[in-house]
Amino acid sequence: MASLEAVIVVNAGYEFLGLVSWQRAMTMVFTGKVEVVKESDKIVQTVTRTFRVPAVIRLLKFIRRIYRREVPFSRKNVLVRDSFVCQYCGGEYSAGDLTIDHIIPKVQGGSNEWTNVVTCCRTCNIKKGGRTPRQAGMHLIRKPFKPTIMEFLNLYLRRRFGMDLTEILQF
Repeated sequence: MASLEAVIVVNAGYEFLGLVSWQRAMTMVFTGKVEVVKESDKIVQTVTRTFRVPAVIRLLKFIRRIYRREVPFSRKNVLVRDSFVCQYCGGEYSAGDLTIDHIIPKVQGGSNEWTNVVTCCRTCNIKKGGRTPRQAGMHLIRKPFKPTIMEFLNLYLRRRFGMDLTEILQF
């Protein structure tokens, strides 16, 4: 989501709803649909004013929706789960410098699922190739897992703010 990170949206009762771009979050603030729970350290300047970009926003009206019980599987969410760290060499990289590696490669019947993919730098990905880590003589730093909503939110918040959801939502 552009150069600034996403903004967390919580329901009126503080249940996690999702992530939106900082532009969408600013629009929601200006139209009075949300309140800012926590500001980020990012600043946006217009010709006449300076604004702090929100980090967490709360809807003023409760939205009924079926509670999402699982974190959607996506490249972006795998990067967050693995803290933007190559799971083979331990190096921390930007999103553009990381790939998603299949532990059991697709050519060997591996699938796109939380427990079969990890973040990997390009160097380690080339070294591993179409082999399993054991076949390539490589070791995983951490076993991949399917995060719960709360685990995912806390991973995201720890990376972005150095604190977890309970600390951010203290009122």
